[in-house]
Amino acid sequence: THGINTIPFFVYYSMFGMQRIGDLVWLAGDMRVKGFMVGGTAGRTTLNGEGLQHEDGHSHLLAYPVPNLMAYDPAFAYEIAVIVREGIRRMYVEREDIFYYMTVGNEQYSMPAMPEGVEEGILKGLYKFNTSAKKRSKLKAQLFGSGAIMNKVLEAQKILEEKFNVAADVWSITSFKNLHRDALDADRWNRMHPGQEKKKSYIEECLEGEKGPFVIASDYVKTLPESIARWFPEPPVSLGTDGFGRSESREALRDFFEVDARFIVLGTLSALAKQGQLDNQVVVQAMQDFHIDPEKPNPVYS
Repeated sequence: THGINTIPFFVYYSMFGMQRIGDLVWLAGDMRVKGFMVGGTAGRTTLNGEGLQHEDGHSHLLAYPVPNLMAYDPAFAYEIAVIVREGIRRMYVEREDIFYYMTVGNEQYSMPAMPEGVEEGILKGLYKFNTSAKKRSKLKAQLFGSGAIMNKVLEAQKILEEKFNVAADVWSITSFKNLHRDALDADRWNRMHPGQEKKKSYIEECLEGEKGPFVIASDYVKTLPESIARWFPEPPVSLGTDGFGRSESREALRDFFEVDARFIVLGTLSALAKQGQLDNQVVVQAMQDFHIDPEKPNPVYS
């Protein structure tokens, strides 16, 4: 009113947006709308006890096909701030025909200060959040977290360093879709320009020279990490929330879906053992210490 433009923020349960009004989302893209859709209960393990219809583990996958929809799954307040500021600039200053989907959490936890120089990485979809304090360890790993599971990755980093002498760096993935699209763009450019110097994807640029194994954990289906896996230096371990999840606490859900700190540690140790850097007995003992039943049913089918 009175000549002042309104910037729309549509806030809702994340499960309901891309799924229940998915046709309207596609229509919004076709109409070149602008604004922010905000999924207020990010992920499949954060809204426990309210029924399966509220547990979202796939809205970011449903965002993939909408060409002009930017999709982000931030973990920290400073990531949200950078994304919203850039979204306002692109939509209302540069007048790009794009709109935004962003999932935000409903857990209480301390918000860290923004590391220096990470703004570009936040917007592109990936940046290194911190580097391991273990400088002399022979065992190395790269852990990747997204949104609601980021704190579990940080917890796993601490366990790996203190109990297993594994130097684990932690990366934040803010947008699987951006990473996937950028990598496909690089592949297409290389295919269309034979004989010219090949372009590298943003993932390849970030991870060049980094020592694995690589473990990716999010509150969404494993298809998201698998969609970017082939641009990693080696195939990553993908942890996610495939299945329904009939549990009444976050802790129980994360145990059920195998995305808590224990399973992130297990994924890392198992990958190190597969590479011959660690004895298998260390992995077996860790599972016993963590009370992980090796015969536990696959959550996809249970």
